[in-house]
Amino acid sequence: MQDRPADALSMSSDIRSSDNQSPDRSQFVERNRTEGHVVSCDGTHAVIAALAGRGDPASEDYWAVGQLISIRVDNNRVVGMLFKVDTNTGLWSSDVSNLIHIHVELVGEIVEDEHGKAKFTGGISSYPHLGAIAHRIRKVDLAAIYENDDERAIPIGFLSQNNEIPALISIDSLISRHFAVVGTTGVGKSTAVTLLLRKIVGTRPDVRILILDPHNEFSSAFPDLAITINDSDLDLPFWMFRLEEFTEVLFRGRPAIPEEVDALRDLIPLAKMQFKGSGQPRLRKSHDSSAITSDTPVPYRISDLTSLIEERIGMLEGRAERPFLKALKNRIDAAANDPRYRFMFANRTIEDNIVDVVSSIFRIPDNGKPITAFQMSGMPSEIVNSVASVLCRLAFDLAIWSKSQIQTLVVCEEAHRYIPTDKTAGFAPTRSAIARIAKEGRKYGVYLGIVSQRPGELDETILSQCNTFFSMRLGNERDQEIMRKAISGSSRSAINFLPSLANREAIAFGQGVSTPMRMTFEKVEKAKLPGNHLYDEQAAVQTGDAMIEVEDVIHMMRFPRGEHGGPDEHYDRGNGIKQPLGERPVGEQRPSLEGSFHDDEGLLSPNEVSANPLQAEREELARLFSDDGGLRSGRDRFARPEHERDPAPTFRPEPARPTSQPQSSPSSGSSGRDLINRFRK
Repeated sequence: MQDRPADALSMSSDIRSSDNQSPDRSQFVERNRTEGHVVSCDGTHAVIAALAGRGDPASEDYWAVGQLISIRVDNNRVVGMLFKVDTNTGLWSSDVSNLIHIHVELVGEIVEDEHGKAKFTGGISSYPHLGAIAHRIRKVDLAAIYENDDERAIPIGFLSQNNEIPALISIDSLISRHFAVVGTTGVGKSTAVTLLLRKIVGTRPDVRILILDPHNEFSSAFPDLAITINDSDLDLPFWMFRLEEFTEVLFRGRPAIPEEVDALRDLIPLAKMQFKGSGQPRLRKSHDSSAITSDTPVPYRISDLTSLIEERIGMLEGRAERPFLKALKNRIDAAANDPRYRFMFANRTIEDNIVDVVSSIFRIPDNGKPITAFQMSGMPSEIVNSVASVLCRLAFDLAIWSKSQIQTLVVCEEAHRYIPTDKTAGFAPTRSAIARIAKEGRKYGVYLGIVSQRPGELDETILSQCNTFFSMRLGNERDQEIMRKAISGSSRSAINFLPSLANREAIAFGQGVSTPMRMTFEKVEKAKLPGNHLYDEQAAVQTGDAMIEVEDVIHMMRFPRGEHGGPDEHYDRGNGIKQPLGERPVGEQRPSLEGSFHDDEGLLSPNEVSANPLQAEREELARLFSDDGGLRSGRDRFARPEHERDPAPTFRPEPARPTSQPQSSPSSGSSGRDLINRFRK
């Protein structure tokens, strides 16, 4: 057993002696080249013996872990990943050359075509024989390994082994097959996502991007490409929620009561039939009433729903379900009056504004800003899942009913919140909507990007649908095991480097890259870093330049959306809730008050209200937040007063539009309405 290393040592010495016959020994130092010989090989690994130390012409890091090794086999060159280096004796001498063993994982081979051009293949036609010469791979072969066949492939960084070789990805394969960016906190994960999204926008301008941003950091990363929607700007009407999603809002994340859910399933379609919007004909109950279900995105009024509940409570045969119906009515009223849910119940009048909502959120047209950064940190935690479910479902429905004309990339930051491994911990509709995109989305043009610091806590079924991974530093063994399962068998040793990757460094593998590679992302400008406004604020605090007013902090805690809570304070209608892009402000939601108003001394007639607007506001607020305010007599909080209601519509034939008039946007043209009508059906 001791003869083989000696033979290998003699062989290496003979080769070195022959190399020393060259005219100029300095060429070896300049080329940084030395050789070893294969002493062991199986189907996946090989062991190479070589000399290192005193007198070796190569650099000290020549046989460093993580390098690619080339082994000459006939006319081809087998490529291996160096994952372990040791000595035969476990000792090292500085005075003489040392025999070392280089352990490599075989990953493929390089062949040359008839024109002499090097080309890399993942298979191996001929395995190395004992004594085959090995050395660190040449730059030309290294470039051939990571060359991307896609003509539209673009660089996102450079190889860690050689910063002169770009790291190329195929944008089309990246998004159409879904992708994931994982890594522990602080390694540059969000910055990498920012870089990838900018590359996607530059290469695929037809794709809209919706970012579910739980930390409010991506708005500063795309000042020139994105609009920002937060809980104050959002207008997502309650009637656009499906039954499961609306139930999640009502029960605040607690288990739903089947009897109450059944009542909603029966009564919501009836409430939709009773709705009459401006210029929209009344939905009458007819032979095709089954076409309207509790999930159909058709407007209805909360007052109509609560009135139907009261009618059912009054039925003699409904005594057994009365407690459930009363509890359901209280839940609905509580949600409608909760200021945190005002993005669902913001408008005083219910309008069929689904075209405006969809056009704004999904950027149709994009007007030079195809990205929507959806800030979710200000939303109640119990309804974040419902909102995420609605947006993901809408993205899929729009792609289907537009016949793939509306293509959307949904990026889920902190995805383990929405699709956790524990199926009892997540919200079923959200998991279902994201899973549908992952499994079927690429057929219709809706794509998924998953970002997480804990891949071990993600749903494995959904994660397995991602075909391109950027795995940054991961210290948890469970997370590393998930990545080890995802990468191809011939490159699994690359996962061993995950705990020691530097910031901005990643192991990229999957459909978007030609072969698994260890690469470093490009730098992103400081002004376009995600969350840079937060860093500026922290820097000001650390230098002591920031003035901290505790009163202001407490006020923000109490009124994070700029609300006024005291009954003596006046609501500023001029700074009301905005539509998704802030194009037109709408007033604070108000119940429709009928009859007389009370003041401190008696009654105010309707004519006196206009002369005393502040008193009317105070009375309005008092009624809104009283124990029975807004619930009395089944009053509709969203119905317009009689003197403000539109007269009965008179139907006249619509004048023909000039054929030369262009449509300004889907929200104003017939195409948007046609699209909405299709996915309602």
